Amino acid sequence: MHGLANLVLVLHFLYVLFVVGGLLLIWLGYALSWSWVRRRWIRVLHLAASGVVGLEAVAGIVCPLTVLEDALRNSGNQAGGFLQRWVSALLYWDWPLWVFTALYVAFTVVVATTFVLLPPAPRE
Repeated sequence: MHGLANLVLVLHFLYVLFVVGGLLLIWLGYALSWSWVRRRWIRVLHLAASGVVGLEAVAGIVCPLTVLEDALRNSGNQAGGFLQRWVSALLYWDWPLWVFTALYVAFTVVVATTFVLLPPAPRE
């Protein structure tokens, strides 16, 4: 189960990277006239991915990827290895829940605002 837990952890990290890194790339891409940052399907997927995080936070729902990873990791009672230690350190911070809720909601608002101010290309 340790391997599956690590797989879920990496998928979780990639999700976060898409949401956070995607916003930065959208801003940079607009500044540098990269055409791919205006692709509608990418932008809608990015907005939806961010929206899921914001809605989970407001609803008080723990991220399903976190729940799954914890369940897989606890079922084997195995100590974490290199991958688990470093990726977990990037993803999981010991802050109060209200801080995360505020950050997630604010980030979702920034993504939605970016969608409006730096819109994707019109449908063709």
